[in-house]
Amino acid sequence: MDELTLLQRIVVWILPVVFAITVHEVAHGWVAKKYGDNTASLLGRLTLNPIKHIDLFGTLILPGLLLLSGTGFIFGWAKPVPVDPRNFKNPRRDMAIVALAGPVSNLAMAVGWALIARLGVMIGASTEAVSLPLIYSGIAGISINLVLAMLNLLPIPPLDGSRILTGMLPSYWASQYNRLERYGFIILLVLLYTKILSLILAYPMFIAQQVFFSIAGL
Repeated sequence: MDELTLLQRIVVWILPVVFAITVHEVAHGWVAKKYGDNTASLLGRLTLNPIKHIDLFGTLILPGLLLLSGTGFIFGWAKPVPVDPRNFKNPRRDMAIVALAGPVSNLAMAVGWALIARLGVMIGASTEAVSLPLIYSGIAGISINLVLAMLNLLPIPPLDGSRILTGMLPSYWASQYNRLERYGFIILLVLLYTKILSLILAYPMFIAQQVFFSIAGL
């Protein structure tokens, strides 16, 4: 996408980023409701209206800065959908399933964006005004959703991966492990600043992109 102007890159990325973050949170709330917790529903958070989910820094400022920096690594977050595990029959197991719903929704969206890109490829060069926006948006949609899925599966509290791991650990060790949550954001910033995060995600991201770009016909 290096050939695109800054304005074109913003137009290409804005919908994939907003939908990736929004649907991720709605998926948590929807699955939580299925398992007996209506907290998100009662607060009006089971909606695809991005205004209900936007976090000023995580949804707008950070992705914008990463896009401007040209790093090629874009991610962000929305306001977390509130979940009350006390409403679950099996709190630890059900919370793990609710946590898994977010990354699964991102993988599902990556498939959807791959099909959109494939449609652009099928339309072909004869109508580039239609095909190129579909292809570029599809590439952006695949990329942001794969990053969010893989990032959230890291076992760093409070990321979704930590909730999944908590559901599998014995109670004592789960309790000790979750004490890391107060340091989770700092750990992420350190990993990002030192580029360790990029190293961790680089190979899985490369493999996943090959699979989804193949679906897209790219």
